[in-house]
Amino acid sequence: MSKEILMQFVGFESKATAREYTFVVREVYVEPREFKITIAHKAFSEHRVRFQDGPDVCALKLRRELTTSANHPKESLFHITDLELDDYHRSHASPKHSTFHRKPPEEQ
Repeated sequence: MSKEILMQFVGFESKATAREYTFVVREVYVEPREFKITIAHKAFSEHRVRFQDGPDVCALKLRRELTTSANHPKESLFHITDLELDDYHRSHASPKHSTFHRKPPEEQ
């Protein structure tokens, strides 16, 4: 992906079956282009993704599409899949805390 590309999240709309996130992509010497990425409501209600993570999940998907399509994907509407949500969850999971517990020094 070219370094001159700017992705801007401009908002979301709640549709009948999904949240639709809108991004505008700007490049040097090219007209700005609008992209929409959807996440099914079911993914939120099943706690597969948090509302506050929606824009980040969609931005990562769009960045992948821009990278693999030589900056000019033919489509402008994408859908987040269950597999992509699983990948996002694994890569953003908080580290597991150790169950190791130190015992206080014994009194002498």
